Amino acid sequence: MRRTALLPLVLLAATACGSAGEQDEQASAPPEAPAAAATAPPAPPSPAVTTPTAPRPALPGGGRSVFPEHTVVAYYGTVAGRGDLGVLGQGEPDAQAAALAAAAAPFGPASGRPVLPAFELITTVAQRAPGADGDYSAPIEPAQVQRYLDAARRAGALLILDLQPGTARFLDQAKAYEAFLREPDVGLALDPEWVLQPGQRPGRQIGSTTAAEVNAVSEYLQQLVTEGDLPQKVLVVHQFRASMLPDREAVRQRPGLEIVVHLDGFGTQGVKREVYDLLSLKTPPLRNGFKLFYDEDTDLMTPEEAMALVPRPELITYQ
Repeated sequence: MRRTALLPLVLLAATACGSAGEQDEQASAPPEAPAAAATAPPAPPSPAVTTPTAPRPALPGGGRSVFPEHTVVAYYGTVAGRGDLGVLGQGEPDAQAAALAAAAAPFGPASGRPVLPAFELITTVAQRAPGADGDYSAPIEPAQVQRYLDAARRAGALLILDLQPGTARFLDQAKAYEAFLREPDVGLALDPEWVLQPGQRPGRQIGSTTAAEVNAVSEYLQQLVTEGDLPQKVLVVHQFRASMLPDREAVRQRPGLEIVVHLDGFGTQGVKREVYDLLSLKTPPLRNGFKLFYDEDTDLMTPEEAMALVPRPELITYQ
């Protein structure tokens, strides 16, 4: 009986002690920190990161202007094994690059400018038979073009793709090699001698082109230069008769291009000078070129003699 009576008193005492303990803990707890009066200041800005810009495409040896900074000296022809079409094909690309360097070197002191060597590679070759496309013109394979481009780059030279179109259009043939023409060191040459009209055949007559055809090609090339931020690109138009480009005065100069009218006649020095006097451009913006034939010329001009022509040619090509 006594234990039963004491149980409520024990429970009551325990409850009282618990309440007192909670009050002591609440009394001893530190006061809460007051709310922040303002938001934290913003973090300092991260330092600006500068992304290096890629260098602009340049010519072999640097720079972006071909003329008047340089005298260009070229070897003309097609792939090795076809030396009958020009000196470029008389040996393998690297061997011809070394020969070109030796032939071009005297033009530096003769012209008073640095020499920029070049391969002018006949890339579509006029044919006696119509061929699979029926256009009397056979293209060389892109792998061959790449081979000559690689050799030109090892030699610090330009590569100029020469077109002999037959019955095809210059513009269509150029577009077939667009991957190369988008490169900063690849130019283009048009050879009207090998333009055929219906019923004509290569070698039986001298062909011709028009300013409109040249302008269509130059407009296309200018677009490639603009899109790729390329250095000046050379566009050569071969000519040795006035009839090959009868409306030459209508050829348009375009920013980013250097258009060269290349005078190709062979023979004695006297004959070559007469042709040059007759057909050379006496005022800018178009440029003059001049061809020297190792086999067909009589008394081959020296670099000093070629550079003494008036106006001075900007591009010399050996064939």
